[in-house]
Parts: sequence; C-alpha cells; structure tokens
Amino acid sequence: MDSERGTGGTGRGDLEAIEALSSARDKILGEIRKVIVGQDRVIDELLTAILADGHCLLIGVPGLAKTLMVSTLAGVLDLSFNRIQFTPDLMPSDITGTDIIEEDPSTRARTFKFIKGPVFANVVLADEINRTPPKTQAALLQAMQEKEVTTGGNTYPLELPFFVLATQNPIELEGTYPLPEAQLDRFMFSIHVDYPTESEEKEIVESTTSAYVPDLKKVLSGGDILGLQKLVRRVPVPDHVLTYAVSLARSTRPTEGSPDYIRNWVSWGAGPRASQYLILSAKTRAVLRGKFAPETEDVREAAQSVLRHRIVTNFNAEADGVSASDIVDRLVGEAS
Repeated sequence: MDSERGTGGTGRGDLEAIEALSSARDKILGEIRKVIVGQDRVIDELLTAILADGHCLLIGVPGLAKTLMVSTLAGVLDLSFNRIQFTPDLMPSDITGTDIIEEDPSTRARTFKFIKGPVFANVVLADEINRTPPKTQAALLQAMQEKEVTTGGNTYPLELPFFVLATQNPIELEGTYPLPEAQLDRFMFSIHVDYPTESEEKEIVESTTSAYVPDLKKVLSGGDILGLQKLVRRVPVPDHVLTYAVSLARSTRPTEGSPDYIRNWVSWGAGPRASQYLILSAKTRAVLRGKFAPETEDVREAAQSVLRHRIVTNFNAEADGVSASDIVDRLVGEAS
C-alpha cells in the first residue's frame, strides 16, 4: 500500500468537513445554475481554484457570461466583488489605490490619507488584462503574489480570501500587451470558455429575455473558505499520485531524456510550480467530491488548465499546427 504525504494528516473533524463540503458543492452549483446555463466545467474549476488559494486566467470570446459567472459565484460564496476594466491608459494607482491630501478643518493640518483601489475585494475580475501596459499589469500581479499593497512607504494587507480572475479575448490581439511567461506562471489555471450548445443557448435566450429574477442563497462565507483552504493543505497525497504529478510536469521540459516531439515542439516546459498546482488542484477536486485523498485521475483532470499556459512552443510546433493543449493531451494520454 502506498504511503501518504500531507501536512499533519486528516482527522475525524476533517473527514466530517470533507463530507460537508461535498454537499456544499452541490448547493453552490445549484444556486449558480439559477443564473448561468451550462459552463459546469468552468464553474467547477473556478471553485477549485478558490479553495486551493489560486488565481485564474479565463480565455474566451465576448458574450459568454464570464463577468456574470464570477459575480454570481462571489455572491453565492458571500464574497465582495470588484471588476476592473483594463485599458491602455489605466495606471497602477487606479488598481491599488492612492494617497490624497486631507486637511483638518479645525487645525488646518494636512495629512495623507490612503484611498483603497478596487483590488481591495475578495474577488477581483481583471477584464482584458492584456490591454494594459506591463507596469499596470505588474501592480495587480504583485498584489496576487504578496496579498498586500505597498504605497507611500506603507503596506496594506488585502482582505482574505483573495482571488483574481483575469480575462483575455483570444480574437483581438492588436494593441495588446501579452503577459510574460513569468507572470503567466502566477495563475494556477488557464481556463478556456467555449460556446454553449444549441440547447443551452436556447435556454439562455429564453431566461434572459423574460422577467425571471433568480433568488440566490449564500452557501459559504469568507471564513468558511479560509478554513477549507487549510483543510485542502491537510489532505494526504498517496506517493504514486505525487510521483505521477511531478513526472507529468517534468515531461513537458525539452531535456535529453524527453520524447522526440517535446524536443521538437517545445522551447520551455512547465516549472516546479506546475507540480505544486497539479497536486493542490487534485486535492481540492477530491474533497469537493467527498473523497479523502486524490487519485491520478484528479491530476489528469487538472492537467490542461495547469500546464497549457506554462508550455512555450516553438516555430516547429506552429508550422505543424500543434498547440500547447495538443501537447498536454498527448502527454496525459501516454501517461495514463
């Protein structure tokens, strides 16, 4: 029997919490389905990222209800929500906040007062993050990494839990500032949002053109989510699952022992953070389904969203019409 790794093991209280979370997941999906038709996979991955304390990059064409999906999820989880529309003239202080001079009416003394920016929310939607210059992108990405904002020599902690969802439009690339690989690596998941099916689209049109107003109920609170994030860290991982995740991440790198197609198509593979996120997402996916430890199937389910934005393909791949997603599919298929 495989040994298991974790941080302290899973006690009786944790087992009860896992069972309760599995029930809460069904309630969360049920509430969101009152507003969002379809997109179950996307919603599940967003919930996984929140409970794993990660951030997401959401890629899809306009009109697929990305903003509505995120704001609805924030409402069901009783989290504060802010949306930032990224534009070429957006400044870092427009995101983090700024110091203003405030005068005391009685003493006429002047002091600086910090006005918090929209990044001070539990859930921040960074809409079209690639439309703003790197300096402004970096302001948000620093907040994502450090979970705090520094300005005027003072540091202000962000309210936890803190989750950033950044969107990108895959169609219009003119006048954009693509995120560098080092910054892409800070996102746990890269989630692709597809068009709805015909039946889903008919249901969307019917519900959104009627007088129906859904009554959403809050399922979890911010405090509950912080506790569940700690629970995920305590979930034990079987050795064979850990070995599988690390092997899968390492197989994306064009080294001497790599498959020929990796050396032919890949310039740079995924780093160690990919292995960490594969395990964290597998743990979270397991507990959301009432399991007490992840399996290799949980790693495989997370592979696309964790790995595709961490693989840098070369000109050979472009000439052969091969994408990073194709490479991940092939690696997962060979490792199954």
